[in-house]
Formats: sequence, structure tokens, C-alpha cells
Amino acid sequence: MDKVKIGQFISNCRKNKKLTQEQLAEKLNISKNAVSKWERGICLMDMSLLKPLSEILGVSVNDILSGEKIPEDKIKEKSEENLIKLSEFNHYKSVTIGTIFVLIIITIIIIYSLIKNIECSGYTALLFGFSAVIYFYKYKQNNDKTLLFYACCMIIAFIVNFIAFILSTI
Repeated sequence: MDKVKIGQFISNCRKNKKLTQEQLAEKLNISKNAVSKWERGICLMDMSLLKPLSEILGVSVNDILSGEKIPEDKIKEKSEENLIKLSEFNHYKSVTIGTIFVLIIITIIIIYSLIKNIECSGYTALLFGFSAVIYFYKYKQNNDKTLLFYACCMIIAFIVNFIAFILSTI
């Protein structure tokens, strides 16, 4: 899902309805900042807001998810495409929660190792390697160059910690 395209579409529809971000936020019982984030393409709305948002803006849910007004002859095709993208988005969200859990556990193990004065470069290598993979896949999904930069930083940290771990075992 193209968050920027969706955000621009929401912004244009809101302006066509002569609504401010604050007025739209009030109608949806959310903060003005949330609407601002959608419109700037920083994040997507909670999926439970799709229907009320579409009603307020006078467009279909499919139009919002596509980030454009869908021609009548393309509705079925776009609906299927949006359903698949939405499914992938929800899967991505659940994977992210699992990832955060694993990262927290690895961090706890590293802290415990430091407290007990146990060699922990193997754990930190694992943490950085795992983080590099996560940032890379986020980059592939969002095409955000910042995420690619983070992935590269994590790879470098992984290599340094892996070498430190190997040297500590010799």
C-alpha cells in the first residue's frame, strides 16, 4: 500500500469537502495529528476508520486504499488488489509485533550477560543480525532509503560483534 499516495488522496478529498484536518479528526474522534500523519504518508489509519472516513469524504473504501478514484470498469480488479495488499499489511503488522518481542528477549539476555560478566558479543551479533534483516524487509516493503541505511548500519554492527565473538572463543 502506497501510504504517500493514500495520504495525498485523503488530503485532496478532505479539501474538496472544505474540511480542515481538525474538523475531519473531530468527526472521526481522533487527534488532528493522526490525520496529519496519514496525509503526509507517515502511517495508515486504523482499519476500523476506513468506512467512516470513506463516508465523510464521499468516496469508497477501495478509493482510499488505492489512493485514487477508481473507474467503474476497474472496481473488481482494484478490490481484489486492495484485499491482497490489506492482507499483507495485516500480516506485516503481526510479524512486527513478534519481531519486537524477540528483540526485547535478546536485549534482556545481553543485559543479564553484562551484569553477570559473561561474554555477550554472540548475543549482540544475533541482535544486530536480526535487526538488519528486519530493517531490510521493511525497506523492501516501504522503499524508504532511511530503512536501508539502518539495515546497513546493523550489518556493520553484526559483523563487528560476530568477529568479537569469534575472537573471544579462540
